[in-house]
Amino acid sequence: MKIEVQKKRGLRTTLTIVVDKKTIQQKIDERLSELQKEVAIRGFRPGKVPPSVIKSQFGKSIYGEVIDKVLRETSNKAISEKKLKIAGQPKIDLKQFGEGKDLNYELQIDCLPNIELKPLNKFKANEYKIKIEKKIIENKLKEISEQNKQFEDKKDNEKSIIGDQVTFDYSATIDGSKFDGSEGKKVQIELGKDLFLKGFDEQLVGVKKGEIKIVNAILPANHPKKELANKKTIFECKILSLKKSKKSIIDDNFAKMMGAKDLSDLKSLVEKQISSQYSQALSSITKKEILDQIEKNYVLDLPINLIEQEIDLMTRNLKPEDREKYKEKNEKIAKSRIKLGLILNEIGEKNNLKISNEEIQAEIQKQIKGMPGQEKMILDYYKKNPSATQSLKGSLYEEKIINLIKTKIKINSKEIETKEAEKIIADFNKPNIENNQNLKPKSSERQKTKPKKISKK
Repeated sequence: MKIEVQKKRGLRTTLTIVVDKKTIQQKIDERLSELQKEVAIRGFRPGKVPPSVIKSQFGKSIYGEVIDKVLRETSNKAISEKKLKIAGQPKIDLKQFGEGKDLNYELQIDCLPNIELKPLNKFKANEYKIKIEKKIIENKLKEISEQNKQFEDKKDNEKSIIGDQVTFDYSATIDGSKFDGSEGKKVQIELGKDLFLKGFDEQLVGVKKGEIKIVNAILPANHPKKELANKKTIFECKILSLKKSKKSIIDDNFAKMMGAKDLSDLKSLVEKQISSQYSQALSSITKKEILDQIEKNYVLDLPINLIEQEIDLMTRNLKPEDREKYKEKNEKIAKSRIKLGLILNEIGEKNNLKISNEEIQAEIQKQIKGMPGQEKMILDYYKKNPSATQSLKGSLYEEKIINLIKTKIKINSKEIETKEAEKIIADFNKPNIENNQNLKPKSSERQKTKPKKISKK
């Protein structure tokens, strides 16, 4: 095998590789010998089929199989001999091939840049410890209490008011005709929340248990069945029960109902939960401060193929016109990500950082604890999606590198209250909104992720 560097431009190297025809023929003969033991052809005893017969029937496929193997072996050997650190999959361009001929091909390789790591002790960043005020904890407890209302039956002669829980059966029609989903049994709604259909709740104000109530409503524009969207619908509702909310007392009993030991324990859990939400956003700001400084302190040539792959991942779901419109911006983001990835990886390798299977499993268990009752779903997800496990490993690796960097730079630790935290997060978000990096922990988002019972982590 002959290997020559045909050209080198930046990080891209093109090698010319020639494998002589004698070596190719030897590989073909070896494969024919192997197949002689495996192939069964009528008229010949097992293992006694002449190589010439096998070649006459399977020659083209055998040659293709051998060439594929030779290309893999020789390209790997060429990369190893030239001591090239490759970035992504090399490209092969066949120049000459065929039985009785030398194999001649070009191997185009994008290489990783050599990175000389710089000292980290000149970098600095702010790290925040959040202090949650008592008033915020009290407000959160009231919010939890409101979300977990307890109801008791109203008297038979009492009418429904806003805030009551109404249970009913319904039968609906559109233009006098039934439709798919026009029947409902034991539907339960809390009047005033408007979670069923717009304007539905207010028409059930003033009803009594056992009453038949006609309600007019319009089906939503995003109805799963397009033919039913925005249709005027008449609901005949039979009121099964009315319940009024009981006054919530936030005490030890309420705390136990929420999964805590007592009220003090519930307050502690709520404080940790709110603190965690702010800490995640503030940690991201600290991380970005660090990464921005690292990126500015390095000038690197970047592998073209890695940039192209990153842009493809970023824009895969965009319309062609949007890809073109944001081409320059996406290229800039892609280059930044590739550059930082290479530098962080170099720091990780130089410090012999690795992620063990135990660390991956520990993180999966952490996720399971945060989603009670969904253990099987999470385990199945990672079992059936190796790419998800690989992505998790990558995140843990990056986190470990960032934590190492924090031990080597100047960290200015600050204890702040939520009001200051909100301002810091808001100021950070202003220039990052276009890049979808908004980190503000909105109360609505916290509600969506909060389980009904407070879980201990």
